[in-house]
Amino acid sequence: QVQLMESGGGLVQPGGSLRLSCAASGFTFSLYGMSWYRQAPGKERELVATISAGGTTNYADFVEGRFTISRNNYLKKMYLQMNSLKPEDTAVYYCNAHNDRAYWGQGTQVTVSS
Repeated sequence: QVQLMESGGGLVQPGGSLRLSCAASGFTFSLYGMSWYRQAPGKERELVATISAGGTTNYADFVEGRFTISRNNYLKKMYLQMNSLKPEDTAVYYCNAHNDRAYWGQGTQVTVSS
């Protein structure tokens, strides 16, 4: 059974940091590109960051150097380190795995508010 399970979300003040994790199982993790998406209320889901199977990373423009995506193929985990968080980063963050197929987690809530 394919599973992607996000964790690490929560409430943080502007300027704070969070580290999101995505634990994968049920597929060959090392062969899949991995991405973080997010969706705020009333907005479309948008790509935040991607890390390829080979480790190449890409970020959305709004990241502005604040986030770092990484993966550990031995642990079958993918991470998003988020620093200098802004209120506009508030969203549900989703883990995505992609190759010949695509899989999604259920999301973890990130709320940036004072």
